[in-house]
Amino acid sequence: MTTALIYLVVMLLVAAVVFLLAAVVFGRGEELAPLAPGSSPTRLPAEDITGDDVHDVRFQLVLRGYKMSEVDWVMRRLGTEIDGLRARVRELEAEREVSQ
Repeated sequence: MTTALIYLVVMLLVAAVVFLLAAVVFGRGEELAPLAPGSSPTRLPAEDITGDDVHDVRFQLVLRGYKMSEVDWVMRRLGTEIDGLRARVRELEAEREVSQ
């Protein structure tokens, strides 16, 4: 009976040490305030995105890879930028044809 009690006390002590160590290493469970809907910590300039901006994009890693909402956001932004540039090119080409 005393042997079982000693094992129980030792297991509780080991569990307490592991818990305290995990609490110190991983924090005490505080959570950051949630981001506003549609926002992301991934950064890109508001306009005039360059190749270097795209090269420097980094995404959060989650359990199964990159955070899909951030990847989707970047792809939408790049698509919008490309569409805007192409519209501007068409506009300038049309102006050039009219002036010739």
